[in-house]
Amino acid sequence: MILGIHHVTALASHPQPNVDFYVGLLGLRLVKQTVNFDDPGTYHLYYGDGAGTPGTLLTFFPYGNIQKGRRGKGETTSITFQVPANSLDFWIERLSIENVPNGEEMIFGQRVVWALDPDGMRVEFEESEVETPNTYWNSSTVPVNKAIRAIKRITLAPSDGHPIGEYKTTEDTLTNLFDAKPIQQEGNRQRFQLGTSEVDIVRDDSQPRAQSSAGTIHHVAFRNANENIQQEWLQKLTEKGFHASPMMDREYFESIYFREPGGVLFEFATDGPGFLINEPEATLGTELRIPPQYESKKTQLEAILPKLNLNFTKVTA
Repeated sequence: MILGIHHVTALASHPQPNVDFYVGLLGLRLVKQTVNFDDPGTYHLYYGDGAGTPGTLLTFFPYGNIQKGRRGKGETTSITFQVPANSLDFWIERLSIENVPNGEEMIFGQRVVWALDPDGMRVEFEESEVETPNTYWNSSTVPVNKAIRAIKRITLAPSDGHPIGEYKTTEDTLTNLFDAKPIQQEGNRQRFQLGTSEVDIVRDDSQPRAQSSAGTIHHVAFRNANENIQQEWLQKLTEKGFHASPMMDREYFESIYFREPGGVLFEFATDGPGFLINEPEATLGTELRIPPQYESKKTQLEAILPKLNLNFTKVTA
């Protein structure tokens, strides 16, 4: 059984503005400073709640001087954060004071606030009366009664024409392979429940093809409880005709990557071993952690990677 969203990974340009936005403004915790497994000269930054709980994690590859990407068909176009009831006005004011592009709209009768991060990636905020349990970060710049609790939803803009075996569309894959439940439809938007998370599909033929670069979402990962379930999924994906990667050790979880018929890159990730395997919760994210295979290059990588300023004013109210 898929438990919900594990993390979302996006592309960014320079790392410091990314940290300033997600830690300084949004109040998330930088729970891990590490490097891209395929390009160790680039950071892999993980943001989440105070303990780096699966389902709260948003991660970035900040590549520096790269062009801005373009949202469009064949990718995940936005993520929606769950925030406490009666907090949206706080977020609009906070975003506006910092001159962050923002606005609001009604989606399925719910008020949703959106904002663009420094590279133009769309993040959304939606209130929930029933809050997902998480670990509040006591050094957050946002008070607990306004703070982001989890990633509630992703929005996909699939492209058609790439059937995989018996699965013709993204909707088909979600319902008949992932066992997601359709729960709402309005116009060109359909919503599915997948574990504790939601997946929206928005179909718009006028959208261009996505162009992957800064400000775009690279992939979304869904949670599996352990390696045994992960292995079962790898076997099932292969049997169904998906071109899935082997199971990869990402130090903090095990991963499988594959594209669905709409062209969106998906990942399955295990809940464990988690982020506490190489540093305690009290100091999560404060120092660079190099994967074992690159440990011999640690001094070189520390010289290449720009130093990050993590000094933000803790909330007092």
